[in-house]
Amino acid sequence: MAEREQWGTQLGFILATIGSAVGIGNIWRFPYIAGENGGGSFLLIYLVCVVLIGLPLVIAELAIGRTARLDTVSAFPALAPRSPLRHAGWAAAVTGAVILSFYSVIAGWTFRYFYVAVSGGLWEASGAGYAGYFSGFSGRVMEPLLWQTGAVLLAGFVVARGIEHGIERLNRFMMPVLAVIMIGLALYGLFRPDGAAGLTYMFALDPAAFSDPGVYVAALGQAFFSIGVGMAIFITYGSYMRTDTPILKSAVYIVIGDSLFAVLAGVAIFPAVFAHGLNPASGPELAFVVLPSVFEELYGGAMLAPAFFFLLAAAGLTSMISVLEVSVAVCMDRFGISRAIATRAMVAVVLIVGFIPGLSFSVLKEVKLAGRDLFEVFDLVASSLLLPLSGLLVSLFVGWGLYRRDALNFAGLDGILGGVWIWLLRAVVPIMILLILINAFLGE
Repeated sequence: MAEREQWGTQLGFILATIGSAVGIGNIWRFPYIAGENGGGSFLLIYLVCVVLIGLPLVIAELAIGRTARLDTVSAFPALAPRSPLRHAGWAAAVTGAVILSFYSVIAGWTFRYFYVAVSGGLWEASGAGYAGYFSGFSGRVMEPLLWQTGAVLLAGFVVARGIEHGIERLNRFMMPVLAVIMIGLALYGLFRPDGAAGLTYMFALDPAAFSDPGVYVAALGQAFFSIGVGMAIFITYGSYMRTDTPILKSAVYIVIGDSLFAVLAGVAIFPAVFAHGLNPASGPELAFVVLPSVFEELYGGAMLAPAFFFLLAAAGLTSMISVLEVSVAVCMDRFGISRAIATRAMVAVVLIVGFIPGLSFSVLKEVKLAGRDLFEVFDLVASSLLLPLSGLLVSLFVGWGLYRRDALNFAGLDGILGGVWIWLLRAVVPIMILLILINAFLGE
């Protein structure tokens, strides 16, 4: 067997893992989910979910990967061959595949909007016409599929080049650029004289929201979707870690970087939306319908729009790369094939499956399940069911399926901190996830 690849530097690993976490979920999904669930109250609940659930699970996944040095399907039985949870890696692998199938649809949209923002074609629509512009594009058959295919092929090109020369090299360049753009957009929103209402909405607490179970469901789902736990990204990336790379410090950097991007996205978006009298709870259309009308009226909007959609497209690309790498690693380890062949195979699978939600706005528009179109079904099943379920299995495997001393040794933790981490995985994380899953099934 060929020697397993490794990250070239610790900085490269950190940037790549933050890049995997920072994606469309932070910049596109977080603002409208926060808008739909009360702004500041949702933000506080979301941050609690990140600390109590997201951080322990990131540590657990990195520990599994670095210790086993295998793909997610092989790692669990390698560490605990007799555990009833030894097949839990399959759940994460399937979850990542489902996520990538509909995520690639959105990524295609962002690539297309970046192109038309740069070329000036976006401004052909105006005012309320942006809704028709978006529905007209997404409702076509071939054009959205071509952009979706281009996004997947680009991700596949990077993954095929390997860990150090592909994924790490891209993120070492891309993440600082994204950080500069995100901070610039946030500062623009922060210092807008008429945007104070947006900041108030984002950070003001609504006591009623804390008694609404739906807000907790949304916050937990967003924490999973945004950070990327439950998709085996950190198990896979952890398998390429150097043994001297500290897991706890890496996990803290990941969740802080991810959360900062999400908050900065809200700071950049909410003031401008409020200043123009628009609704921050506009759903997925916030980025593709509401914000173009905002950019059209803003001073310098012709430059801000390309910057925003580049940010969205690039963040989507780094996340797609990480999820695709999970499946590619499984193919390489399980079937003993080369990275190039594994990448081609998984790109083909992603495109075939991804065309189903991709066509849900056109030829499959009338196909409904429980009153939802196929894109919504993929999103709901992945974010509200598969991601939490996969995270639950990881927490139970590390918390109960491994000997306590082994789990602590794998994670490089000891003392009080190690004890807190173990009991979060054994009790707090499973209970919170189960309550959320039960509530989601009962429909509140």
